[in-house]
This record gives sequence, structure tokens and C-alpha cells, in this order.
Amino acid sequence: MKLISWNVNGFRSVLGKGFGDFFDAADADIFALQETKMQPGQAEFEREGYASFWSSAVKKGYSGTAVFTRREPLSVRYGIGEEQKYSDEGRLITLEFEDFFFVDSYSPNVQRELTRMDYRMGFEDDLRAYLSGLDREKPVVLCGDLNVAHEPIDLKNAKSNEGNAGYTLEERGKMTELLAAGFADSFRYLYPDRKDAYTWWSYMFKARERNTGWRIDYFIVSNRLAPRVRDSLIFAETTGSDHCPVGLDLDLG
Repeated sequence: MKLISWNVNGFRSVLGKGFGDFFDAADADIFALQETKMQPGQAEFEREGYASFWSSAVKKGYSGTAVFTRREPLSVRYGIGEEQKYSDEGRLITLEFEDFFFVDSYSPNVQRELTRMDYRMGFEDDLRAYLSGLDREKPVVLCGDLNVAHEPIDLKNAKSNEGNAGYTLEERGKMTELLAAGFADSFRYLYPDRKDAYTWWSYMFKARERNTGWRIDYFIVSNRLAPRVRDSLIFAETTGSDHCPVGLDLDLG
């Protein structure tokens, strides 16, 4: 099974930058988006054989997630829990299939002055509890822009970025807690020592051209799925957003 995840930083924008070509070439079974920045009906994109599910933020031009799937889900959930927490910001979509749960998440950015740290910490605790609950039913695949570089190897300038949004001890600690709860970072599972592997680059200072980046987009899997990961991919040459797509090749038998 081939899975793709991409923070498109505005779906309407990326549609004019070759998104359709990449979508077709990827030929994914499931294709997840984050930061769609749109309301229903503001853009049209359909492909034969795919069903689509959208979660938009109440605030226009902000956040949002979407999933295109060739496999028909048993159920679709938005947000976390019966109260659909975080659905007002369009942060989470869960598709249930016979053999696993697929969760598309766009984690909150704590902002430059760390003004949303409390919100982010609450989100992380709720997400971890939610995923652990799902995992007790069947294995979980979590993908998305998780807005954190976990270890020094996951960003170019770790020392100078200590304490900055996306590389605070608090955010990194929550990722550590998630992995300790029974999950694996698929990329580091396969490539523990691979350097200069990034998924986001600032638009400033020719960062992408110089590969001064961060790895903040992930496929996280239940530990019992990790041995079935055939590859965890970074499509660094694919442009159109300040993030590049990431992929997972998973053997589900």
C-alpha cells in the first residue's frame, strides 16, 4: 500500500503549481493533505476512483486537512473524540479501514513567541491518548505536518534553533512521549543515521536551494506495523509548497 502526505500550504495555490501531475504520478492508495487553507467549494479537484474527505477551519484561509482514498473507509471521524475537539481548526481526520486506522493530522504551530504553547501541549496530550485508544482496537498510521523536529539530526542548525518554535524541549518531549506510547517514526526506523533529510524549508535566505531545512512531516506507525514498512520516502525535489511530500510504502499483506 502506498501512502502520501503533503502540507500544501494552500490547496488553491498548489493546484496551479503541478499538484495534479504529482498526484497522478504518485498513484497513492491514500493521499493526505494539511494546511489546505480553504472552505468547502473554494476549489475543485477530483480523480476517478478516489473519494475525498475534508475538514476546514472555521477561520477562513487557515489550517485544514483533507484525505483522498481509493479504499472505501468503514467510517470517518473529524477531530478527537465525540466532542470533535480541534475540528474548529480542521486539524484531524481519521479513516477506519478493516485492518488499520489512518489519521491525518496538522499539529498546531506554537508561533514565534511560543504564544500557543499551552494549546499545543493540550493537543499533544489529547492526540497521544486518542491514538493509544485507537491502537488498542487495531494498528494506527499517523501522518502529517507534526510541526516538530524531534532530534538534532532532524534539522540543519540544531544548536542555533534550540528553544525556537518547532524545536523546543516541550515539543520534542511530546514526540518522545508519543513514540514511547507504542509508536515508531517510520523514517528513523529505517534510516536512523541519515542526515540532511528534510521536509520543510523557509522561503527566506535560499534555504531550500542550500538544503537548510527541517524534518517536520512524518509517517508514524504502531510498533507492530514497523516491520511491515518497506520504505519511508521524502520527495524533496517536489516543489509547490514550502514543504515537500512524504510517503510510506507499507506491506499490509
